[in-house]
Amino acid sequence: MMLSSEMKLSEKRTKTPIKTLALSKTLASLGFLLYASVHMATAQSAQSAPTAASKELARWQATAQKVTISRDKWGIPHVVGKTDADAVFGLLYAQAEDDFKRVELNYINALGRLAEVEGEAEIWRDLRMKLFIQPKDLQAKYAASPVWLKQLMNAFADGLNYYLHTHPEVKPRLITHFEPWMALAFSEGSIGGDIESVNLTQLAALYGSQQGKRPELAALDTDPLLPEPRGSNGFAVAPTRTANGQAMLWINPHTSFYFRPEVQVTSSQGLNAYGAVTWGQFFIYQGFNQYNGWMHTSNAADVIDEFALTVSQKAGKYYYLYEGKQRALKVVELNLPYKTSTGITNRKITTYASHHGPVVRAADGKWIAVQLMNEPVKALMQSYLRTKTRDYAGFAKVMDLRANSSNNTVYADRDGNIAYFHGDFVPRRNPQLDWTQPVDGSTRAADWQGLHPVKDIIQLFNPANGWIQNTNNWPFSAAGIGDGNSSPRQQDYPRYMWSNGENARGLHAVKVLKDANKLTLDGMIALAYDSELTAFESLLPPLFKAYDAAPSPALAEQIKSLREWDLRTSLESRPTSLAIYWAQDLVQTHAAEARRHHMPVVDYLPSLPASALLSGLQRASERLQKDFGSWQTPWGEINRFQRLSGDINATYDDNKPSLPVAFASGNWGALAAYGMVAKQTTKRIYGDRGNSFVAVVSFGPRIQAKSILAGGESGDPTSPHFNDQADMYSKAQFKDVLFYPEDIAKHLKRSYHPGQ
Repeated sequence: MMLSSEMKLSEKRTKTPIKTLALSKTLASLGFLLYASVHMATAQSAQSAPTAASKELARWQATAQKVTISRDKWGIPHVVGKTDADAVFGLLYAQAEDDFKRVELNYINALGRLAEVEGEAEIWRDLRMKLFIQPKDLQAKYAASPVWLKQLMNAFADGLNYYLHTHPEVKPRLITHFEPWMALAFSEGSIGGDIESVNLTQLAALYGSQQGKRPELAALDTDPLLPEPRGSNGFAVAPTRTANGQAMLWINPHTSFYFRPEVQVTSSQGLNAYGAVTWGQFFIYQGFNQYNGWMHTSNAADVIDEFALTVSQKAGKYYYLYEGKQRALKVVELNLPYKTSTGITNRKITTYASHHGPVVRAADGKWIAVQLMNEPVKALMQSYLRTKTRDYAGFAKVMDLRANSSNNTVYADRDGNIAYFHGDFVPRRNPQLDWTQPVDGSTRAADWQGLHPVKDIIQLFNPANGWIQNTNNWPFSAAGIGDGNSSPRQQDYPRYMWSNGENARGLHAVKVLKDANKLTLDGMIALAYDSELTAFESLLPPLFKAYDAAPSPALAEQIKSLREWDLRTSLESRPTSLAIYWAQDLVQTHAAEARRHHMPVVDYLPSLPASALLSGLQRASERLQKDFGSWQTPWGEINRFQRLSGDINATYDDNKPSLPVAFASGNWGALAAYGMVAKQTTKRIYGDRGNSFVAVVSFGPRIQAKSILAGGESGDPTSPHFNDQADMYSKAQFKDVLFYPEDIAKHLKRSYHPGQ
């Protein structure tokens, strides 16, 4: 979101690997403004100390004059600051302009304060966060942070606070003043962090019975029968396979829509990053600079472990067995405020932790503790520093911070390199243990033994095949399948380094990439929007076999339609509608069986009895007939894009305007994923997760890139940029990325300092 007409884009690239400590010192010496003190006052103290408040305001105003926000014709903010801290100030101000409510909600949730605005049912979500995140701890970590990082955190808070100061009409739900240390509560931009792997229902069952209180369960985890993938697609293509001889990167996060806006952020200190930023964060999460690009896909490495504890009680205290001795569990009493009809009240919950981590559930007479990465300073450093790297060596050095636990990374650069990292935070563990289940926490043999160095994790660098893909699938098809492939080999790595198997999107990606040559930007877009639903290659043959064994006149036309189908989606395709409704019906009916067999439900469906496959087709036909008047309804009549309001929990209406969309759920192998996670109260399907921000980048002396955003940049329904990309999005028509000052100038709508 930031761009400067004054910045120099002809900087010479360094070939020196970036050392973390050296880089920290360099950043500190580049002229960052070192604030004399960090504001930690509350609104109340500010009222009683007007001198301090006036100094703070003067600082905000002075910083604002060093920042320019340029909005292009799509409303994309290109933010330019003199220093990196100035640019961060402007970036957060611009984000707040576009959707303050999403910025605030991310921090309400990250700080474990959701029950203060939503009510008592959310105390379990808050408890989960507070088991790992405490303000005093983050404040101490902030105080001990490198100076350059403190300055960025100060600027983060200042930018949001100046926005609130200049927009008194905006009424926060809870956070009326942002503090610098809060940035450490949300230091990595994934849609669901490691902490969210803890099951809320089980957490409430363990701790909710304290003081005889029954846990409130109104807003806890739901476990969809076939959840829409939280994943993403990342492709990197080597110069040998592109038309212009430059490396190319496909950036395709599959998130809930409107989770990240599109921005550019630039400073005179070498920052010039473009891409998707998660609301409220000060680094480009998935994107590129003038030298290289990075695409994160949700990780399938096993980096979160559970430990079964043998717990006993003595004299009112709890102990757990470890190496034949009794160890006292750490006791932490947490205060959980929540909203009621009469105001805020509190519930106190006593929690317990072993040396592995906090106790989060009970099972089979044991207490279960969880251990996961909790390195907010390193995570924030890594998230920011990668955006300023200039080559592969520098990027790899930043990876050595080993604080990215939830992501794979697909990489490309203007030197022609492409690469893949299967995460970078991987604990060393006893390979003899089954880490897919809780391990015995009473023995030292189960303890984590430090971290693997990055060089030992699953990765690729310039594979001979000339391309890399990851679709949240296992890494052993990242560079092809079958004889002569360049993919990593399973036998070379401990079993705990991956957990997911192959998926339909992965098979689809290999199919379209293996023969790709002379790719252009438009060619990559066409490849990544290939319309095949690969999962039906294995789903349909058992259905046809079942029908052939027992033909039914009532299903003859449906079977004929599916046999003639090319497995491709389109707005006009009728078999697409029938196939997807059939598969969805089978999931609804048989998912519980699949779980009992410990199988992914899509993999389980082909093994169903013939009668189940045929009865599912009958039910799907009847539902289509009931909802749309015919089982031969075109897919475009059913699958729609609609954005009616800026509400975070969107609602949909069959009687209001919407756009037809040809894409489909990633569960069926669609690369351009488009699915509905919200509870369906309509007949039509309205996408709310999948392709959100999408970009393709070609790296040469001059960046070439195109992008598209679901809906538009702004969360304000009155803004011209609320839905101005919707029609293009629905048709897979991309806009040119305006990366350089001269290009922005041609399409500039307004330019201003924060506060103007």
